[in-house]
Amino acid sequence: MDASSRVNREIDGDRSPSGRTGACLRTKMALPADWLLRHSVVMCLLLHSLVLMTFCFHHAATSCSKSCYCSESENGGKTVRCSNLQLTEIPQDIPNDTMRVYLDFNLIATIPANAFVGLPHLVELDLSHNELRQLEPGAFRGLSSSLRFLDLSFNKLINFNAEAFEGLQAYANLSNNPWHCDCNLQMAMPHVDLETISLTDIVCQTSDPEEIGVQGLAFLLVPDVDLCAVMKRTTDVAMLVVMFCWFTMVISYLVYYVRANQEDARRHLEYLKSLPSRQVNSEESSTISTVV
Repeated sequence: MDASSRVNREIDGDRSPSGRTGACLRTKMALPADWLLRHSVVMCLLLHSLVLMTFCFHHAATSCSKSCYCSESENGGKTVRCSNLQLTEIPQDIPNDTMRVYLDFNLIATIPANAFVGLPHLVELDLSHNELRQLEPGAFRGLSSSLRFLDLSFNKLINFNAEAFEGLQAYANLSNNPWHCDCNLQMAMPHVDLETISLTDIVCQTSDPEEIGVQGLAFLLVPDVDLCAVMKRTTDVAMLVVMFCWFTMVISYLVYYVRANQEDARRHLEYLKSLPSRQVNSEESSTISTVV
């Protein structure tokens, strides 16, 4: 049998009912394989995308901050140096695995709340030689369990805000700031958990009251100084004045009430005085009527 005859017979066989059944079976067997192949490709693409996204996020979280210099220490901690870059605010892209940040010799004027909340491993923070005038409440939030050294020296801090440190237990260098020592400072000190030696760096450049004589001295080391004494005396005097005014108002109201009702009171008194005489007259008249 030649080749053309075999081909014709195969074609005729496929056209027959049994041939069509075999073709259908082969088609049904091929469908799951195609379905698995297509879905396998889709799953591979999805997994590949997830790996790429994870790598991108990890790289974004651990890459160095723009314009700063990063280095790895021997123990694996990352150090970010942003010194002398004319920065006016805290960089927002500091890697979250950073252990040391140097932002000294910049132009940063304020530390906003939650400025370092994304740095749970931060051990040392240098903000010296800036233009810091304000530390907002919660400025160092999130660093209470990790931070060990905080340098705020050579800035322009005047008022001590205890809410800015919020449980921070680090040693802080607070020297060379124009601190203003007043009752608010005295009341704020017991509410901070900074190492006590840190507070000795608060040297009073100005004070309220001025005559108390603490200018140029470390407030914590000046014995028997009570900056709230004047405020307490002022409060006591104010309370006495308020009480005196209150009693004066009460007495004045009583005097006014008595004078306004004096005429009615006189009439009532005359009426009361006249009651016995009327009773006697009525008794006399009744006796005369009885005799008659």
